[in-house]
Amino acid sequence: MLHFGTFIVGIIIGFLGGLFGKGGSAIATPLLSMLGFPGFVAVASPLPAVIPGTLIASAEYWQSHLLDWQIILWSITVGVPATIFGSFLTKFTGARPLLIATGLLVLGFGLSFLLSPQEGKSPRFGVNVGGAVQPSHWILRLVVISAGVGIISGLLANGGGFLLAPSYSRCLKQPIKKSFACSLAVSAVLAVPGTIIHAYMGHISWPVTGLLALGSVPFSFFGAWVAIRTRPSRLERLYGAVLTILGAFFLFHI
Repeated sequence: MLHFGTFIVGIIIGFLGGLFGKGGSAIATPLLSMLGFPGFVAVASPLPAVIPGTLIASAEYWQSHLLDWQIILWSITVGVPATIFGSFLTKFTGARPLLIATGLLVLGFGLSFLLSPQEGKSPRFGVNVGGAVQPSHWILRLVVISAGVGIISGLLANGGGFLLAPSYSRCLKQPIKKSFACSLAVSAVLAVPGTIIHAYMGHISWPVTGLLALGSVPFSFFGAWVAIRTRPSRLERLYGAVLTILGAFFLFHI
């Protein structure tokens, strides 16, 4: 029964990850805890499990020309060392304050998507980059986002997609589908250093990882397929609802 439950968790995180541009490890952790897995296993085991599904979903977005390589490369360049730094900080910092702050951020993003969708709006002030209007100081914004999400990703042992996608959309004023696409690609890379460090620390249960991957890989592709074919305004409001529920769920279970 425990193995079946883990497989179902994999299906859930795969579909939601592909649909909303996130690796899914942040959702997997509380679900695995509810199934009875120990803390470190629930936190770290989903991290390598979501990498293959995230890459497959990214490929589906790539075929639809939704990947912005400038955003992706800047995010990886800044985010990878920040993730490594955050992973080592887990020995010295308590996770509870960070979990509370993260839950509030996710809840705030969710409410903003629900109450003030931006799809179809253009930045009031910005600069033209590659034919697209970017908000002013967008590189600085991107560096700050990447560093902050990288540190949180390392501390919480996840790919950071649950904060990357809404940050790209709200802070960089990117279209919702492009935000999901870039978030998935960056999350796949940010998950690698965290996986290596947590594996070295002995926090990962590889049988749990395998079961999660078995469920998540095919459904990551399906989630991306659905997102690409969904009307952006509808997708944004649905995303806001899911983020709001996820943020409230985080805060309730901390």
